[in-house]
Amino acid sequence: MIVAMTGVSGNMGKEAFAQAMQLPGLTAKILLTHKKANDKLAKILKKRYGARVTILRGSVADKELCKELAEGADVVVHMAAVIPPASDKSFSDSYECNLLGTVALVDAVKACKPQPKYIHISTVALYGNRNEMHPWGRVGDPLLVSPFDAYAMHKLFAERYVLESELESWAVLRQTAMLHPNMMRNNIKDGLLFHTAYNAPLEWSTSRDSGLLIKNILAAEGKGEIPFFWKRIYNIGAGKRGRETGYDTFNDGFAMIGGTTEKFFKPYWFASRNFHGLWFSDGGELEEMFHYQRDGVKEYWKEIADKHKLFRMGRIVPKGLIHAFLFKKLLYHENSPYRWYTDGETARITAYFGGKEQADAVPRKWSEVKLLARGDFGDYDKMREDGYAEENGLLLDHGYDESKPYEEWDIEDMRRAAAFRGGICVSEQMNDDAVYGKLVWKCSEGHMFESAPYTVLRGGHWCPFCCQPAPWRFDVLAKKSPFFAQVWYDSHAKEEKYFYELDEQGRPQVREDIE
Repeated sequence: MIVAMTGVSGNMGKEAFAQAMQLPGLTAKILLTHKKANDKLAKILKKRYGARVTILRGSVADKELCKELAEGADVVVHMAAVIPPASDKSFSDSYECNLLGTVALVDAVKACKPQPKYIHISTVALYGNRNEMHPWGRVGDPLLVSPFDAYAMHKLFAERYVLESELESWAVLRQTAMLHPNMMRNNIKDGLLFHTAYNAPLEWSTSRDSGLLIKNILAAEGKGEIPFFWKRIYNIGAGKRGRETGYDTFNDGFAMIGGTTEKFFKPYWFASRNFHGLWFSDGGELEEMFHYQRDGVKEYWKEIADKHKLFRMGRIVPKGLIHAFLFKKLLYHENSPYRWYTDGETARITAYFGGKEQADAVPRKWSEVKLLARGDFGDYDKMREDGYAEENGLLLDHGYDESKPYEEWDIEDMRRAAAFRGGICVSEQMNDDAVYGKLVWKCSEGHMFESAPYTVLRGGHWCPFCCQPAPWRFDVLAKKSPFFAQVWYDSHAKEEKYFYELDEQGRPQVREDIE
C-alpha cells in the first residue's frame, strides 16, 4: 500500500506517520514545508526509512506538488493545519494551509486515475462554543464557528469543499481536543490559554491515540475490510476518560507542579464564551470499528510528569511566584482577553463576553462561579458517561426523522430539515443519488444554493453565503432558524444583534446588524 500524507511534522501527523510505518509493506509519500525544522526532520526520516519514504518539499497549496503527492497513492491522509495561536497571528497562513491546501489536494486526488481514497482531518472547532447547557453533541449538529476564529472558519470552508467535491471515496474525521507532548510548554507562552472557558466541555484524545486511529484505518483498508467506512463524517472521540472541562483540565495539569486552577488563576481572566469544545455522543463509532482509544487524561499528565522532571520541581516553588511571574504575566499578552479588556478592544470584548458590562459581571472569586466540574449542574461523573445524553434527552434536534437510515431519505425529510433551518428545499424530488446528489435550497436570507443532502443533514452545513463566516451573523440568523437557536442562545442573549467581521488587515470589527 502507498500512503500519501501531509502534516507529518505536526503533533497528530508525527504519530500517524510513525505508527503507519509499522505496517508491513507500507510505503509513504509525504509533503513537508521548507521550514528549517523540517530540514532536520527530512534527514531523520530518510535515514530511518530509506526508500520506504519519498519526501516532497513545499506548500500544500502548491497544486503541482499536490498532484505529485497524490499520483500513484492508494490512500491520501490530509493532516496539515495551521492551528491557534499561529492562525490567530497570521490569517494568511491559515488561509493558505487550511483552505487552499485542502482545495489543491482534493483537486489533485480527483484528477488521479485511479483515484486514491481520501481521509480529511477536520476539527471539533466547527461546532463553536458549548457550555453546561449542551455539553454533548454529534455529527449533524449546527456548525457555528466562533467569531474571529480564522482556523475554524477556514477548516469549515475546507470540509465543505471535500463534502461537495464528488470524490469517489472520502472520509471526514473531526478531531477532538488533543493532548500532545509539548502541550504544557506551548500553552504557557500565549494568551490563548485564557480563551478556554472554564465550563467548556472538552473531550481529550492524545496525539498517540489519534495516530493509532490512522494506522488502524490504513491496516483495515489494506485488507479490504472497511467498505462501510467511506463517504461519511465521524467525530474522533476519546471516551469518558477523556471528558473534562476547561476548569479541571487546568487542575490536572497543575497537579503536576502541586497547584490547582484556583491557586494560579482568577475566574475573570477567562473568556466566558466564544471558545469551542464538545463531548461526543457518537465518539464511540470509530472506536467500535478501529479500537484506538488507549490513553486517558490522568494517564497523560502522569506520563508528562514522569518524562519532565523540571515540571515536578515546580512543587517546591512558592505558588505565589508562579502565579505572579508566569500566569499573571500572560494576562498582558496581545492574545489575552484581559489585555483586550484593558485596551478597550470592543469587537473582541463583545465576541468573548457579550460586551463590557458582561465582562464586568464575571465573578471575581471562584466561590461565586458555578462549575460543571464541581457538580453545580448535576452529578459530574455520571454526566460524562457514555449514553447519558441520549438517556436524558440532551441531544440537539436536527429537524428530521433520524431513526430513518439516510439511504431511505426522501424529499419530505429535506423539506422538514430546511424548514427547521429557516429555509426551504426548492427541489421537488430527490436525485438518483439521493444522499450525495445535489439539491437546490433557499435560506432565510433568500440565498439559493446547491448542496448534497448528506452535507446539510448529516454534515450540519447550511447556506454557504450567510452561514459561513466571515462575516459572522448568527445573532440574526438564530432568530430565524430553530436549528441554530437551540444552541446559540446557550451563550448569547436573544437581544444581541451583532455583525462580526474582519477588516482588510484581518482586524476584528463589530457593529449592529441591520436585517
